[in-house]
Amino acid sequence: MSEKRPTMTRLLLIRHGETDWNVEGRYQGQADPPLNARGLAQAQALAKQLQAQGPHPTVVYASPLRRAWQTAILVAQAVHAPLKADPRLKEIHLGAWEGVLATEIARRWPALFQAWETAPWQTRPPGGETIAEVQRRVYAAVDDIVARHPHETVAIVAHRLPIALLKIRYQGYDPSEVRRIPVANAQYEILEVPPEGPSPLQG
Repeated sequence: MSEKRPTMTRLLLIRHGETDWNVEGRYQGQADPPLNARGLAQAQALAKQLQAQGPHPTVVYASPLRRAWQTAILVAQAVHAPLKADPRLKEIHLGAWEGVLATEIARRWPALFQAWETAPWQTRPPGGETIAEVQRRVYAAVDDIVARHPHETVAIVAHRLPIALLKIRYQGYDPSEVRRIPVANAQYEILEVPPEGPSPLQG
């Protein structure tokens, strides 16, 4: 039996599998480490789960950063869906902090790191993006995807902060919690999005 066609666009939000930098506590941003062995196994397990149990997306959109793209390839192959890259789904650009351990960032940029921990919306990593800038590009990408795929099931393979921003937009999390919203590696959750969507920068 085929799956019932959703009345709204159904988004499967998927975070990439684990990398060595996740384990080390090293800030990734738009740097491009690959999945580690555990991350590949996580992505393979997720792909098999979706293949066996659904939901089965009709298309997979992904950040082109390698850790997300590797995860997305496995998902798309398992569910026999086309895979499309959208650079607007990339993780936040963290500038000089990319590739640096969190403990080292706290030592070298103590005031800025404290601000990032306590007032992230008002803080720009050195040479990087603000959260509001990430929000604009991620929301624009998802609005385009929803408009392109009304009443379909669509997988979005991305990163911790973009997914947290979408959870703020659609699930009512407080924006101040953006860096504390739980988003696990190689797990998914389902959002039902009406065709008209929320206001462009809700949250």
